[in-house]
Amino acid sequence: METQGRIVIAGGTGFLGQNLARYLTKQNYEVTILGRHQPQTKGDWRYVSWDARSLGSWVSELEQAAALVNLAGRTVDCIKTPDHCDEILRSRVEATDVLGQAVRQLAVPPPVWVQMSTAHRYGDPPECTCDEDSAFGYGLAPFVAQEWEAAFQRAVLPEMRQVILRTSFVIGRDGGALQRLSKLVRWGLGGTVGHGRQGMSWIHEQDMNRLFHRAITNQTMQGAYLATAPEPVSNAEFMRALRKALKMPIGLPALSWMVRLGAPLLMRTDPELALYGRYCISRRLKEENFEFQFPDLDSAIQNIYDKTSS
Repeated sequence: METQGRIVIAGGTGFLGQNLARYLTKQNYEVTILGRHQPQTKGDWRYVSWDARSLGSWVSELEQAAALVNLAGRTVDCIKTPDHCDEILRSRVEATDVLGQAVRQLAVPPPVWVQMSTAHRYGDPPECTCDEDSAFGYGLAPFVAQEWEAAFQRAVLPEMRQVILRTSFVIGRDGGALQRLSKLVRWGLGGTVGHGRQGMSWIHEQDMNRLFHRAITNQTMQGAYLATAPEPVSNAEFMRALRKALKMPIGLPALSWMVRLGAPLLMRTDPELALYGRYCISRRLKEENFEFQFPDLDSAIQNIYDKTSS
């Protein structure tokens, strides 16, 4: 059977990239993953090494590709030392810049560039619900998102269709922060974090893949979108749903001071990732009639753990 074309996923060796690569190969696409390290799992994709910083032989992978998807960037699930903050920013901007240099060397560049960004661009408002038109926030994550998207606008060719996905918390069993949270629940520590009212905007991995596919194939999709399910919840609600799915009736709460001490010491991560959050809903996806397979949290989490219950 003839393939649908070749998709290049830059920075595709992590949870999101490998999920997307598996999904696209099932849709009969050829997939090339650009990464600094071999993916931990095998798949029907082609892996090509790059340093996400300088031009090299990898540039030829983009010639006549059907789409470029850029996910490159250091994980934010870490302690925010000055070095880590610099890497979080630099890894995103430099990778995007060098992709911009690469597409300018091509005779036939990809017709569409799908660019990852973050819903954290809207900051951590305690109560309001954000959509694409909401004010951007203040702090490290909103600044990184601003610079990341600015690098994309500099890098992308004017003739390429441009889609930015400001992505929320992607939930799936095989990676991402849900693995850590489920471990805490199984240890009996999956109660409310802090005051529990902080927003958790989320999206099921399957809907995330479908949204990437839509961005690649739908000619009307253009500009920035919030990649998030239509029903964000509070932290207290999220942890309750997770305990229910994992059949853990109790979960000890974590007071703010405990999280501020324990997150860097025990989990090697930033306490603010758990203590703050945001409620986001995509106005644009609703207007464009994107249908979520998992619009509510209970069905999303149940699907993940019913399929792969241990």
